[in-house]
Amino acid sequence: MAKDHGPQIKDDKKYEELRDDGMSKEKAARIANTKNASKKGGEAKKYEDRSKQNLMEEAKKVGIKGRSSMDKKELIKALRSS
Repeated sequence: MAKDHGPQIKDDKKYEELRDDGMSKEKAARIANTKNASKKGGEAKKYEDRSKQNLMEEAKKVGIKGRSSMDKKELIKALRSS
């Protein structure tokens, strides 16, 4: 049974799995709190095929600081490293 990490973590089991895999607390929490966190993806468009506005929205969701002054290439790099 997964430990209860409080209301700030929506999927405690997923959070613990990610932490066990070596992910930082912040990144594990961000992933565990996303909608459908346990489902595999693969259907999203490549970052290069998305609009800058879409990338800005995605960067906002994951909490990338300084995104408003980034160009499209910088947003893609920041999203990939988050």
